[in-house]
Amino acid sequence: MKLKLFSIQSILVILLIISAEFAHAQIKVSGTVYDSSRIYPLERVSVLSSNGKGTVSDANGNYQIEVGEKDSVWFSYLNKATLKYPVAKMNTPWKFDIALHINIPVLTEIRIKPRDYRQDSIQNRLDYKKAFDFHKPTVGSMTSIGPMGAGIDLNELIRAFQFRKNRQMLSFQNRLLNEEQEKYVDYRFSKRMVRQLTGLDGSQLDSFMVHYRPPYEFALYSSDYDFRLFIKNSLRLYLRKEPPTIKQF
Repeated sequence: MKLKLFSIQSILVILLIISAEFAHAQIKVSGTVYDSSRIYPLERVSVLSSNGKGTVSDANGNYQIEVGEKDSVWFSYLNKATLKYPVAKMNTPWKFDIALHINIPVLTEIRIKPRDYRQDSIQNRLDYKKAFDFHKPTVGSMTSIGPMGAGIDLNELIRAFQFRKNRQMLSFQNRLLNEEQEKYVDYRFSKRMVRQLTGLDGSQLDSFMVHYRPPYEFALYSSDYDFRLFIKNSLRLYLRKEPPTIKQF
């Protein structure tokens, strides 16, 4: 009976010793993988071990792998593997950082300047100068005064009979002027300012922008104070579900 009990106790002790030695033999190697500059961490780098285990670095370049004292670790990125690093020769396996011979291209920061309505308007006038400056031929434009007295400008006379072309130019000019006026209203009646003054957002803001959009003349001649007051008064009408009134303008 005692012999049997002793045998069981011996087996348990042996198992505990083996377990302790096995646990002692397991080492966690961890660190960060960088590019050659040692500034930018590398993601998805394969970390492999001679014991068959493997892992990959995370978005911050960090990794962790459990190995034995006699194992070796190496890294692989884009099918290019490093040398094998014996665990026994690692001074600080818990912080085994490594830099691979890879350069990460860094994009230069680009600051985009917001569009300026005045600059856009000036540029638009320059781009379509011919259309903006167009005018129908008149008796005055067809008459020229030179050293020999009054005469007829033949170019203006010919242009006077180009009815179709004149109609097209006038139509194009009107379209450009209407677009310019709409852009000016957009500039003064911007979503950013309306959101700031009313607190509206989403579909409510979209609805307000459509139903309480001011006419061009009001946007052109009203002061900043009057324009902001118009938006606040329009908000009261909007909350009461009333349409805009002429008095607002």
